[in-house]
Amino acid sequence: MSKADYDALSETEKAFIRKEYESKIVEDSTHLRNAVMNGVANVLKKKHSRFIELWKKPRHKADKEYNDNARAVIEQMERSGGKSWVDQIYAANNQRRPEHSRLIKEGGDLHG
Repeated sequence: MSKADYDALSETEKAFIRKEYESKIVEDSTHLRNAVMNGVANVLKKKHSRFIELWKKPRHKADKEYNDNARAVIEQMERSGGKSWVDQIYAANNQRRPEHSRLIKEGGDLHG
């Protein structure tokens, strides 16, 4: 925006521009303050405690319809073929099924 363009604006439009600029300055200084506070808190944290994240990841709501459909498919697979699909997943990933899972599958006792 050139000087001539700015001079052509009305006082109300100039006030809106100044207000937006002020809001940007406040937002930037708030972000800087939060970053400094976070850094100080992380430096002064106890020895084995976790770092405090500056930007927390928002949790997304689960897709209930998708989950219900997946659960229905899994239950249908278990009715028709048992839990062999779990063994196939482990085999595809070149892993062995955990021992406690085998005991549950065979109906054994976990604790004894």
